[in-house]
Amino acid sequence: MTELRSERKNGNWDRLWGPFFESWAVFKAPHSNSRHIIAYWTRDQLKALGFYTNSEERRLPRVVAWQYFLLIQLATSMASLFYGVRESVGDIVNLGRDLVFIITTLFICFRLVFLAQYADEVDAIIDALEDIYHWSVKGPGSREVQETKRLHFLLFMALVVTWFTILILFILLKISTPFWIESQILPFHVAWPFQLHDPTKHPVAHFIIYVAQSTNVLYFMIWLGVAENMGVSIFFELTSALRVLCIELRNLQKLCLGDEDMLSRELCRMINFHQQIILLTERCNHIFNGAFIMQMLINFLLVSLSLFEVLAAKKDPQVAAEYMVIMLMTLGHLSFWSKFGDMFSEESKQVALAVYEAYDPNVGSKSIHRQFCFFIQRAQKPLVMSAAPFPPFNLENYMLILKQCYSILTVLANTLE
Repeated sequence: MTELRSERKNGNWDRLWGPFFESWAVFKAPHSNSRHIIAYWTRDQLKALGFYTNSEERRLPRVVAWQYFLLIQLATSMASLFYGVRESVGDIVNLGRDLVFIITTLFICFRLVFLAQYADEVDAIIDALEDIYHWSVKGPGSREVQETKRLHFLLFMALVVTWFTILILFILLKISTPFWIESQILPFHVAWPFQLHDPTKHPVAHFIIYVAQSTNVLYFMIWLGVAENMGVSIFFELTSALRVLCIELRNLQKLCLGDEDMLSRELCRMINFHQQIILLTERCNHIFNGAFIMQMLINFLLVSLSLFEVLAAKKDPQVAAEYMVIMLMTLGHLSFWSKFGDMFSEESKQVALAVYEAYDPNVGSKSIHRQFCFFIQRAQKPLVMSAAPFPPFNLENYMLILKQCYSILTVLANTLE
Protein backbone atom coordinates (compact mmCIF):
# COMPACT_ATOMS: atom_id res chain seq x y z
CA MET A 1 0.00 0.00 0.00
CA THR A 2 1.33 3.40 -0.97
CA GLU A 3 1.60 5.97 1.81
CA LEU A 4 0.09 9.20 0.55
CA ARG A 5 1.34 11.36 3.41
CA SER A 6 4.35 10.80 5.62
CA GLU A 7 2.71 12.09 8.80
CA ARG A 8 -0.73 11.86 10.32
CA LYS A 9 -2.16 15.23 11.27
CA ASN A 10 -4.07 15.27 14.52
CA GLY A 11 -5.76 18.66 14.38
CA ASN A 12 -9.55 18.65 14.36
CA TRP A 13 -9.66 20.53 11.07
CA ASP A 14 -7.43 17.95 9.40
CA ARG A 15 -9.47 15.13 10.92
CA LEU A 16 -12.68 16.63 9.61
CA TRP A 17 -11.39 17.07 6.07
CA GLY A 18 -9.04 14.08 6.15
CA PRO A 19 -11.16 11.62 4.10
CA PHE A 20 -11.75 14.20 1.37
CA PHE A 21 -8.03 15.01 1.09
CA GLU A 22 -7.23 11.30 1.16
CA SER A 23 -9.72 10.45 -1.59
CA TRP A 24 -8.36 13.24 -3.79
CA ALA A 25 -4.80 12.00 -3.26
CA VAL A 26 -5.83 8.41 -4.07
CA PHE A 27 -7.71 9.59 -7.15
CA LYS A 28 -4.64 11.42 -8.46
CA ALA A 29 -2.29 8.46 -7.82
CA PRO A 30 -3.55 5.52 -9.95
CA HIS A 31 -1.61 2.81 -8.08
CA SER A 32 -2.24 4.03 -4.54
CA ASN A 33 -4.70 3.01 -1.84
CA SER A 34 -6.15 4.77 1.16
CA ARG A 35 -4.19 4.46 4.38
CA HIS A 36 -7.33 3.53 6.30
CA ILE A 37 -10.85 2.22 5.78
CA ILE A 38 -13.69 4.72 5.43
CA ALA A 39 -15.13 3.81 8.85
CA TYR A 40 -11.79 4.84 10.39
CA TRP A 41 -11.92 8.22 8.62
CA THR A 42 -15.56 8.87 9.59
CA ARG A 43 -14.83 7.97 13.20
CA ASP A 44 -12.05 10.56 13.11
CA GLN A 45 -14.57 13.08 11.76
CA LEU A 46 -16.92 12.40 14.68
CA LYS A 47 -14.01 12.94 17.07
CA ALA A 48 -13.18 16.19 15.28
CA LEU A 49 -16.78 17.33 15.77
CA GLY A 50 -16.34 16.62 19.48
CA PHE A 51 -19.20 14.17 19.89
CA TYR A 52 -17.86 10.63 19.77
CA THR A 53 -18.54 9.16 23.21
CA ASN A 54 -16.12 6.27 23.56
CA SER A 55 -14.08 5.67 26.73
CA GLU A 56 -11.07 7.54 25.37
CA GLU A 57 -13.02 10.70 24.52
CA ARG A 58 -14.94 10.66 27.81
CA ARG A 59 -11.64 10.99 29.68
CA LEU A 60 -10.97 14.39 28.08
CA PRO A 61 -12.52 17.18 30.24
CA ARG A 62 -12.67 19.71 27.40
CA VAL A 63 -14.51 17.25 25.14
CA VAL A 64 -16.95 16.31 27.90
CA ALA A 65 -17.69 19.99 28.58
CA TRP A 66 -18.33 20.54 24.85
CA GLN A 67 -20.68 17.55 24.77
CA TYR A 68 -22.67 18.81 27.76
CA PHE A 69 -22.97 22.22 26.09
CA LEU A 70 -24.33 20.59 22.93
CA LEU A 71 -26.76 18.43 24.90
CA ILE A 72 -28.11 21.54 26.64
CA GLN A 73 -28.52 23.20 23.24
CA LEU A 74 -30.33 20.15 21.88
CA ALA A 75 -32.58 19.83 24.94
CA THR A 76 -33.48 23.53 24.74
CA SER A 77 -34.31 23.20 21.04
CA MET A 78 -36.43 20.13 21.72
CA ALA A 79 -38.35 21.89 24.49
CA SER A 80 -39.06 24.94 22.31
CA LEU A 81 -40.25 22.68 19.46
CA PHE A 82 -42.67 20.85 21.76
CA TYR A 83 -43.82 24.15 23.26
CA GLY A 84 -44.52 25.46 19.76
CA VAL A 85 -46.79 22.53 18.89
CA ARG A 86 -49.57 24.13 20.95
CA GLU A 87 -49.78 27.03 18.51
CA SER A 88 -50.05 24.65 15.54
CA VAL A 89 -52.98 22.61 16.80
CA GLY A 90 -55.81 23.03 14.31
CA ASP A 91 -53.49 23.89 11.40
CA ILE A 92 -52.61 20.67 9.56
CA VAL A 93 -49.74 22.16 7.57
CA ASN A 94 -47.96 23.81 10.50
CA LEU A 95 -48.63 20.86 12.80
CA GLY A 96 -47.14 18.50 10.23
CA ARG A 97 -44.09 20.75 9.89
CA ASP A 98 -43.58 20.71 13.66
CA LEU A 99 -43.95 16.93 13.82
CA VAL A 100 -41.44 16.40 11.01
CA PHE A 101 -38.72 18.31 12.83
CA ILE A 102 -39.60 16.85 16.23
CA ILE A 103 -39.26 13.36 14.74
CA THR A 104 -35.93 14.31 13.16
CA THR A 105 -34.66 15.73 16.46
CA LEU A 106 -35.73 12.56 18.26
CA PHE A 107 -33.79 10.55 15.69
CA ILE A 108 -30.66 12.62 16.39
CA CYS A 109 -31.16 12.09 20.13
CA PHE A 110 -31.45 8.35 19.61
CA ARG A 111 -28.26 8.30 17.54
CA LEU A 112 -26.47 10.15 20.36
CA VAL A 113 -27.75 7.61 22.90
CA PHE A 114 -26.72 4.75 20.62
CA LEU A 115 -23.13 6.00 20.35
CA ALA A 116 -22.97 6.73 24.07
CA GLN A 117 -23.89 3.10 24.73
CA TYR A 118 -22.01 1.29 21.96
CA ALA A 119 -19.08 3.52 20.91
CA ASP A 120 -16.48 1.17 22.42
CA GLU A 121 -17.99 -1.85 20.65
CA VAL A 122 -18.13 0.09 17.38
CA ASP A 123 -14.44 0.89 17.94
CA ALA A 124 -13.65 -2.82 18.26
CA ILE A 125 -15.44 -3.58 14.97
CA ILE A 126 -13.71 -0.74 13.12
CA ASP A 127 -10.32 -1.84 14.46
CA ALA A 128 -10.99 -5.43 13.35
CA LEU A 129 -11.98 -4.24 9.86
CA GLU A 130 -8.92 -2.00 9.76
CA ASP A 131 -6.73 -5.03 10.48
CA ILE A 132 -8.45 -7.00 7.71
CA TYR A 133 -7.94 -4.10 5.30
CA HIS A 134 -4.18 -4.14 5.92
CA TRP A 135 -3.77 -7.86 5.42
CA SER A 136 -1.35 -8.46 2.56
CA VAL A 137 -2.60 -10.69 -0.25
CA LYS A 138 0.07 -12.55 -2.18
CA GLY A 139 -0.14 -14.43 -5.43
CA PRO A 140 -1.98 -13.92 -8.73
CA GLY A 141 -4.94 -12.08 -7.16
CA SER A 142 -2.97 -9.44 -5.25
CA ARG A 143 -3.21 -6.75 -7.91
CA GLU A 144 -6.95 -7.25 -8.37
CA VAL A 145 -7.44 -7.02 -4.60
CA GLN A 146 -5.60 -3.69 -4.42
CA GLU A 147 -7.58 -2.33 -7.38
CA THR A 148 -10.84 -3.46 -5.75
CA LYS A 149 -9.98 -1.73 -2.46
CA ARG A 150 -9.06 1.45 -4.30
CA LEU A 151 -12.23 1.42 -6.42
CA HIS A 152 -14.48 0.76 -3.41
CA PHE A 153 -12.89 3.62 -1.48
CA LEU A 154 -13.29 6.10 -4.33
CA LEU A 155 -16.88 5.06 -5.11
CA PHE A 156 -17.97 5.40 -1.50
CA MET A 157 -16.24 8.76 -1.13
CA ALA A 158 -17.98 9.97 -4.30
CA LEU A 159 -21.29 9.08 -2.64
CA VAL A 160 -20.22 10.83 0.56
CA VAL A 161 -19.35 14.02 -1.34
CA THR A 162 -22.68 13.90 -3.18
CA TRP A 163 -24.63 13.27 0.01
CA PHE A 164 -22.91 16.07 1.93
CA THR A 165 -23.44 18.49 -0.94
CA ILE A 166 -27.17 17.76 -0.83
CA LEU A 167 -27.16 17.99 2.96
CA ILE A 168 -25.42 21.38 3.02
CA LEU A 169 -27.82 22.71 0.38
CA PHE A 170 -30.76 21.52 2.49
CA ILE A 171 -29.32 23.19 5.60
CA LEU A 172 -28.84 26.48 3.74
CA LEU A 173 -32.37 26.17 2.36
CA LYS A 174 -33.78 25.59 5.83
CA ILE A 175 -31.82 28.41 7.43
CA SER A 176 -33.00 30.83 4.74
CA THR A 177 -36.73 29.93 4.94
CA PRO A 178 -37.64 33.04 7.01
CA PHE A 179 -36.45 35.19 4.10
CA TRP A 180 -38.64 33.59 1.41
CA ILE A 181 -41.62 32.12 3.30
CA GLU A 182 -43.73 34.92 4.78
CA SER A 183 -45.40 32.72 7.39
CA GLN A 184 -42.06 31.76 8.99
CA ILE A 185 -40.07 34.02 11.28
CA LEU A 186 -37.53 31.32 12.21
CA PRO A 187 -36.08 28.26 10.45
CA PHE A 188 -38.14 26.07 12.81
CA HIS A 189 -41.47 26.91 14.37
CA VAL A 190 -40.91 27.21 18.11
CA ALA A 191 -42.41 29.03 21.06
CA TRP A 192 -40.63 30.61 24.01
CA PRO A 193 -41.94 32.09 27.27
CA PHE A 194 -42.73 35.80 27.20
CA GLN A 195 -42.94 35.65 23.37
CA LEU A 196 -39.16 35.85 23.10
CA HIS A 197 -39.37 34.40 19.58
CA ASP A 198 -41.50 37.31 18.32
CA PRO A 199 -39.28 39.74 16.34
CA THR A 200 -41.68 42.65 16.84
CA LYS A 201 -41.60 42.37 20.65
CA HIS A 202 -38.09 41.06 21.29
CA PRO A 203 -35.86 41.63 18.23
CA VAL A 204 -32.61 40.86 20.07
CA ALA A 205 -33.95 37.62 21.57
CA HIS A 206 -35.37 36.66 18.17
CA PHE A 207 -31.97 37.18 16.55
CA ILE A 208 -30.25 35.06 19.21
CA ILE A 209 -32.82 32.27 18.70
CA TYR A 210 -32.32 32.47 14.93
CA VAL A 211 -28.53 32.15 15.28
CA ALA A 212 -28.93 29.29 17.77
CA GLN A 213 -31.30 27.40 15.47
CA SER A 214 -29.03 27.94 12.47
CA THR A 215 -25.88 26.75 14.23
CA ASN A 216 -27.70 23.80 15.83
CA VAL A 217 -29.13 22.52 12.56
CA LEU A 218 -25.77 22.99 10.84
CA TYR A 219 -23.84 21.10 13.52
CA PHE A 220 -26.27 18.27 14.26
CA MET A 221 -27.18 17.55 10.63
CA ILE A 222 -23.49 17.33 9.70
CA TRP A 223 -22.87 15.16 12.77
CA LEU A 224 -25.79 12.91 11.83
CA GLY A 225 -24.53 12.64 8.25
CA VAL A 226 -21.07 11.57 9.43
CA ALA A 227 -22.55 9.08 11.92
CA GLU A 228 -24.71 7.54 9.19
CA ASN A 229 -21.72 7.31 6.86
CA MET A 230 -19.77 5.51 9.57
CA GLY A 231 -22.57 2.98 10.09
CA VAL A 232 -23.02 2.27 6.38
CA SER A 233 -19.27 2.11 5.75
CA ILE A 234 -18.87 -0.64 8.36
CA PHE A 235 -21.14 -2.91 6.32
CA PHE A 236 -19.50 -1.70 3.12
CA GLU A 237 -16.12 -2.80 4.50
CA LEU A 238 -17.62 -6.22 5.22
CA THR A 239 -18.80 -6.27 1.59
CA SER A 240 -15.29 -5.39 0.44
CA ALA A 241 -13.85 -8.16 2.62
CA LEU A 242 -16.23 -10.64 0.96
CA ARG A 243 -15.12 -9.40 -2.46
CA VAL A 244 -11.46 -9.89 -1.49
CA LEU A 245 -12.29 -13.41 -0.29
CA CYS A 246 -13.96 -14.20 -3.63
CA ILE A 247 -10.91 -12.95 -5.54
CA GLU A 248 -8.59 -15.08 -3.43
CA LEU A 249 -10.78 -18.15 -3.90
CA ARG A 250 -10.89 -17.76 -7.67
CA ASN A 251 -7.09 -17.59 -7.74
CA LEU A 252 -6.55 -20.39 -5.22
CA GLN A 253 -5.59 -23.11 -7.70
CA LYS A 254 -3.22 -20.76 -9.54
CA LEU A 255 -1.55 -19.93 -6.24
CA CYS A 256 -1.12 -23.52 -5.03
CA LEU A 257 -0.30 -25.17 -8.40
CA GLY A 258 -1.23 -28.66 -7.16
CA ASP A 259 0.64 -28.36 -3.83
CA GLU A 260 -1.75 -30.15 -1.41
CA ASP A 261 -0.13 -28.83 1.78
CA MET A 262 -0.31 -25.26 0.54
CA LEU A 263 -3.88 -25.81 -0.69
CA SER A 264 -4.90 -27.11 2.73
CA ARG A 265 -3.27 -24.17 4.55
CA GLU A 266 -4.76 -21.54 2.25
CA LEU A 267 -8.20 -23.15 2.32
CA CYS A 268 -8.19 -23.24 6.13
CA ARG A 269 -7.11 -19.59 6.19
CA MET A 270 -9.95 -18.59 3.86
CA ILE A 271 -12.50 -20.61 5.86
CA ASN A 272 -11.36 -18.79 9.01
CA PHE A 273 -11.50 -15.48 7.13
CA HIS A 274 -15.09 -16.20 6.11
CA GLN A 275 -15.92 -17.20 9.69
CA GLN A 276 -14.49 -13.91 10.94
CA ILE A 277 -16.71 -11.98 8.50
CA ILE A 278 -19.76 -13.96 9.70
CA LEU A 279 -18.96 -13.23 13.35
CA LEU A 280 -18.41 -9.53 12.63
CA THR A 281 -21.74 -9.42 10.77
CA GLU A 282 -23.58 -11.00 13.70
CA ARG A 283 -21.87 -8.58 16.07
CA CYS A 284 -22.80 -5.59 13.89
CA ASN A 285 -26.43 -6.68 13.64
CA HIS A 286 -26.56 -7.11 17.42
CA ILE A 287 -25.02 -3.69 18.12
CA PHE A 288 -27.05 -1.84 15.48
CA ASN A 289 -30.32 -3.69 16.18
CA GLY A 290 -31.97 -0.87 18.12
CA ALA A 291 -30.57 1.76 15.76
CA PHE A 292 -31.94 -0.11 12.73
CA ILE A 293 -35.41 -0.45 14.29
CA MET A 294 -35.56 3.25 15.12
CA GLN A 295 -34.23 4.11 11.67
CA MET A 296 -36.95 2.11 9.90
CA LEU A 297 -39.69 3.62 12.06
CA ILE A 298 -38.39 7.18 11.64
CA ASN A 299 -38.02 6.83 7.87
CA PHE A 300 -41.49 5.32 7.59
CA LEU A 301 -43.02 8.16 9.62
CA LEU A 302 -41.14 10.92 7.80
CA VAL A 303 -41.97 9.64 4.31
CA SER A 304 -45.67 9.15 5.15
CA LEU A 305 -45.97 12.50 6.92
CA SER A 306 -44.07 14.43 4.24
CA LEU A 307 -46.20 12.96 1.47
CA PHE A 308 -49.35 13.87 3.34
CA GLU A 309 -48.14 17.42 3.99
CA VAL A 310 -47.26 17.89 0.31
CA LEU A 311 -50.91 17.20 -0.48
CA ALA A 312 -52.18 19.32 2.41
CA ALA A 313 -50.01 22.29 1.36
CA LYS A 314 -50.70 22.05 -2.38
CA LYS A 315 -52.16 25.58 -2.33
CA ASP A 316 -48.87 26.91 -0.98
CA PRO A 317 -46.13 25.82 -3.44
CA GLN A 318 -43.26 27.06 -1.27
CA VAL A 319 -44.31 24.99 1.75
CA ALA A 320 -45.09 21.99 -0.48
CA ALA A 321 -41.61 22.25 -2.01
CA GLU A 322 -40.06 22.26 1.47
CA TYR A 323 -41.86 19.03 2.37
CA MET A 324 -40.94 17.53 -1.00
CA VAL A 325 -37.25 18.15 -0.28
CA ILE A 326 -37.60 16.52 3.15
CA MET A 327 -39.37 13.52 1.62
CA LEU A 328 -36.70 13.09 -1.08
CA MET A 329 -33.89 13.30 1.48
CA THR A 330 -35.62 10.70 3.67
CA LEU A 331 -36.07 8.39 0.68
CA GLY A 332 -32.44 8.97 -0.26
CA HIS A 333 -31.34 8.06 3.27
CA LEU A 334 -33.44 4.88 3.26
CA SER A 335 -32.32 3.86 -0.23
CA PHE A 336 -28.70 4.53 0.81
CA TRP A 337 -28.90 1.91 3.55
CA SER A 338 -31.05 -0.46 1.48
CA LYS A 339 -28.67 -0.45 -1.49
CA PHE A 340 -25.64 -1.22 0.65
CA GLY A 341 -27.58 -3.91 2.48
CA ASP A 342 -28.48 -5.40 -0.91
CA MET A 343 -24.84 -5.27 -2.05
CA PHE A 344 -23.74 -6.96 1.17
CA SER A 345 -26.19 -9.85 0.76
CA GLU A 346 -25.42 -10.30 -2.95
CA GLU A 347 -21.67 -10.35 -2.34
CA SER A 348 -22.08 -12.96 0.40
CA LYS A 349 -23.88 -15.20 -2.11
CA GLN A 350 -20.93 -14.92 -4.48
CA VAL A 351 -18.67 -16.63 -1.94
CA ALA A 352 -20.36 -20.02 -2.49
CA LEU A 353 -19.92 -19.63 -6.26
CA ALA A 354 -16.27 -18.66 -5.82
CA VAL A 355 -15.64 -21.72 -3.61
CA TYR A 356 -17.27 -23.94 -6.22
CA GLU A 357 -15.04 -22.43 -8.93
CA ALA A 358 -11.97 -23.01 -6.74
CA TYR A 359 -12.85 -26.66 -6.16
CA ASP A 360 -11.01 -29.17 -8.33
CA PRO A 361 -12.02 -32.82 -7.67
CA ASN A 362 -8.73 -34.00 -9.16
CA VAL A 363 -6.58 -32.10 -6.67
CA GLY A 364 -6.31 -32.75 -2.94
CA SER A 365 -7.17 -35.43 -0.42
CA LYS A 366 -10.61 -36.40 0.91
CA SER A 367 -10.05 -34.08 3.86
CA ILE A 368 -9.56 -31.13 1.51
CA HIS A 369 -12.66 -32.12 -0.47
CA ARG A 370 -14.70 -32.22 2.75
CA GLN A 371 -13.42 -28.74 3.61
CA PHE A 372 -14.58 -27.49 0.22
CA CYS A 373 -18.02 -29.07 0.73
CA PHE A 374 -18.32 -27.51 4.18
CA PHE A 375 -17.26 -24.11 2.82
CA ILE A 376 -19.79 -24.26 -0.04
CA GLN A 377 -22.60 -25.33 2.29
CA ARG A 378 -21.92 -22.54 4.81
CA ALA A 379 -21.52 -19.85 2.14
CA GLN A 380 -24.93 -20.64 0.63
CA LYS A 381 -26.65 -18.84 3.51
CA PRO A 382 -26.56 -15.14 2.60
CA LEU A 383 -25.44 -12.57 5.14
CA VAL A 384 -27.89 -9.74 5.80
CA MET A 385 -28.03 -6.31 7.39
CA SER A 386 -31.07 -6.71 9.61
CA ALA A 387 -32.85 -5.71 12.80
CA ALA A 388 -35.03 -8.42 14.29
CA PRO A 389 -38.01 -8.68 14.05
CA PHE A 390 -37.96 -6.37 11.00
CA PRO A 391 -36.94 -7.61 7.54
CA PRO A 392 -33.38 -7.02 6.26
CA PHE A 393 -32.26 -3.79 4.62
CA ASN A 394 -32.44 -4.43 0.87
CA LEU A 395 -34.13 -2.94 -2.17
CA GLU A 396 -36.98 -5.46 -2.12
CA ASN A 397 -38.01 -4.50 1.40
CA TYR A 398 -37.40 -0.85 0.51
CA MET A 399 -40.14 -1.13 -2.11
CA LEU A 400 -42.44 -2.77 0.45
CA ILE A 401 -41.95 0.21 2.78
CA LEU A 402 -42.81 2.59 -0.05
CA LYS A 403 -45.99 0.61 -0.78
CA GLN A 404 -47.02 0.83 2.87
CA CYS A 405 -46.36 4.58 2.85
CA TYR A 406 -48.51 4.92 -0.25
CA SER A 407 -51.35 2.95 1.38
CA ILE A 408 -51.28 5.18 4.45
CA LEU A 409 -51.09 8.26 2.23
CA THR A 410 -54.22 7.16 0.38
CA VAL A 411 -56.14 6.81 3.65
CA LEU A 412 -54.92 10.20 4.91
CA ALA A 413 -55.69 11.89 1.60
CA ASN A 414 -59.25 10.56 1.66
CA THR A 415 -59.60 11.82 5.23
CA LEU A 416 -58.29 15.23 4.19
CA GLU A 417 -60.84 15.49 1.39
